[in-house]
Amino acid sequence: MPRSVNHVASRAKRKKILKLTKGQYGARKNVWTVAKNSWEKGLTYAYRDRKAKKRSFRALWIQRINAAARQENLSYSQLMGALHKAGIEINRKVLADLAMNQPDAFKAIVEKIK
Repeated sequence: MPRSVNHVASRAKRKKILKLTKGQYGARKNVWTVAKNSWEKGLTYAYRDRKAKKRSFRALWIQRINAAARQENLSYSQLMGALHKAGIEINRKVLADLAMNQPDAFKAIVEKIK
């Protein structure tokens, strides 16, 4: 008597992962072991990069604030120090947006802390 294998379930599991790797290059999309490894690695990257995204956006905001601050003859650290001393609670995301899209509003904040 041959052993009982649930081919329906195992095939479904493979099909599910092959569907998830659709659009990838070469064997990554149609060879089961390669596709499975590629999919697992993709999940690892996704988890890691959800964390890294927060760091890289903060770095971008800081660069934008620094560029705008230097046009007002301040460094980033001087600007942030003065903001905290003046008790102005504004986060870097909003500050960077103001520096980029509403330079007048950013200038008004700088004038307030000088």
